[in-house]
Amino acid sequence: MYLFVNWGIILIFVYISLRAQHMSQLISVVVSVYNEQESLFLFWDAIKYLLQPQGQETRYEIVFVNDGSTDASASILDSLVLQSDSVRVVHFSRNFGHEAAMLAGICHAKGNAVICMDSDLQHPPTILPDMVARFSQGDEVVTMVCNRRADGGLRKRITSKFFYWIINKLSDGQFEPNASDFFLISRRVAQIVTTNYPERTRFLRGLIQSVGFRKSTIEFEAPARVAGKSKYSLTKLFFFSLSAIASFSHVPLRLGVALGFIFGMLSLLVGVYSLVMKFLGEPFSGYTTLVVLLSFGFSLLFIVVGIIGEYLGYIFNEVKHRPPYIVDRIEGGK
Repeated sequence: MYLFVNWGIILIFVYISLRAQHMSQLISVVVSVYNEQESLFLFWDAIKYLLQPQGQETRYEIVFVNDGSTDASASILDSLVLQSDSVRVVHFSRNFGHEAAMLAGICHAKGNAVICMDSDLQHPPTILPDMVARFSQGDEVVTMVCNRRADGGLRKRITSKFFYWIINKLSDGQFEPNASDFFLISRRVAQIVTTNYPERTRFLRGLIQSVGFRKSTIEFEAPARVAGKSKYSLTKLFFFSLSAIASFSHVPLRLGVALGFIFGMLSLLVGVYSLVMKFLGEPFSGYTTLVVLLSFGFSLLFIVVGIIGEYLGYIFNEVKHRPPYIVDRIEGGK
């Protein structure tokens, strides 16, 4: 009799626990890491409070993606796995880039919603509950817009505004200026991004804004990096901007037609002017004009050829169907 009662109590307890887990929502926090050994422990101290049981309806898991770090980041991440069952680490075989790391984290996340952020604490973990609250209210995309950077100089502000102005002018959609790689997407949006967008050249912060669904924006101030330095040089940012524009617009390919038309009209005007001068009997030296026109024309020609070459390069990467990343090993997780 007592045995049946005890088993009944155990089964009821198990049912209630499973029911509570089913009713609660799981939030996956994806953190891309590349040579961040100086900031990882500081980031962990700032975010581990999310993993502490507080009897709330929201549970969290942390998915670190080690993007082929060459410092001690890999061993530090493996040590964090031992501190919580809610921590997993996806190790790449080599460095594949920030976009690939975020994509891998989204693919390996198990939550009802996925939050992508960096580990340098310029994406404040204290804002995560506000993002989750927006998701609980029905928003499937929460875009984080950086309105101020503590370490952002005049060059960064100008280049950021210029980039978003250009991409909004050239593409059909409109993107939030100063949007960052700090965002939340629902499970449905995550599945769409990972399955319906197979291209290798991705601009994730723009991609999640273009899929539609209910979305909202939260502004935040980015503090200075707690340690280390940015992995994006001016050259990398330039080529990243080119790939982002190419991902959402083919207008640059039409630049050759527009420049050809403008240059043809200019040549026609010079030709008419030369004929008028000849009939008037006035001497007209065309050496300088020819040199200027030829130099200007060849410059435009090489620019157009370069733009076509960039698009051909992206097409070449797509048709090879190489994986955007290769996973070496996965540590942690229940």
